[in-house]
Amino acid sequence: MSKTRVLCCGTFDYLHPGHRSFIAQAAALGDELFVVVARDENVRRIKGHYPDQSQDERKAALAKLPEVTEVRLGHEGCNFLRIVCEIAPNIIALGYDQRRPAGLAEAFPQCEIVVLQPHRPEQFKSSLFRRREGRT
Repeated sequence: MSKTRVLCCGTFDYLHPGHRSFIAQAAALGDELFVVVARDENVRRIKGHYPDQSQDERKAALAKLPEVTEVRLGHEGCNFLRIVCEIAPNIIALGYDQRRPAGLAEAFPQCEIVVLQPHRPEQFKSSLFRRREGRT
């Protein structure tokens, strides 16, 4: 019997209860959870700043979570579809504030794409932690 693979991705700077809720919701969708951590350079390119924690620190924090089967760093550049192809998930879980990557549904019509619920975003968002630390 094959297992249902779930894929989720993000920056995961300052691993907080919002991230933990996201991980728990994604894990509940299947049997295996693969988490892709955005590389530092990709975060800078997309968000305009580097994360406060290095990609290795963020990856290590996620690897400690019991729901997570495997954590990988994303590829450099804009090719998100490449890692989706490598992991071959049945379900891709997106955060409520993540945009669907261009071409995803067309390239992987067999994948179900699920948008997860927020967990108190007014309190738990990495950008709020950055502000509290004096980094905008």
